[in-house]
Amino acid sequence: MSHVFTTTRELRFGDCDISGTAYFPAYLDILNGVNEEFWAHLGYPWHEIIWKDRWGTPTVHLTCDFSIPSLFGQTLTFDLRVVKVGRSSVTLKHDISCEGEKRWNSTQVLAASDLDKHTSVPWPEEVKATLDEWLVEA
Repeated sequence: MSHVFTTTRELRFGDCDISGTAYFPAYLDILNGVNEEFWAHLGYPWHEIIWKDRWGTPTVHLTCDFSIPSLFGQTLTFDLRVVKVGRSSVTLKHDISCEGEKRWNSTQVLAASDLDKHTSVPWPEEVKATLDEWLVEA
């Protein structure tokens, strides 16, 4: 079974430059919030895995392609797909649109990381099983 996680974000004043155009560093901050919401949706909220279980999901690779500018006040739709699950990494594909019009996309690799040793670790079995359930078939 494959899934798409979808959520929306309204572009706020602080997300934009003086012209009212979304500023790309703000896009990355918003994308991080989408990831946090996705992990909570899976049943692994960051505040629990970070403080209680002591593992995290840092970004180890990120590419972005921007198609059309987005403006202050517009609502962006984020579609997140799991496209690859490894022993200790997951590759996410993000497609971002506004009212059905593509705005930008991103491919992101997250790694399971021991927060005390600062090393990569295999996914806990239940986490890997959950990620595998979300894997989009190629």
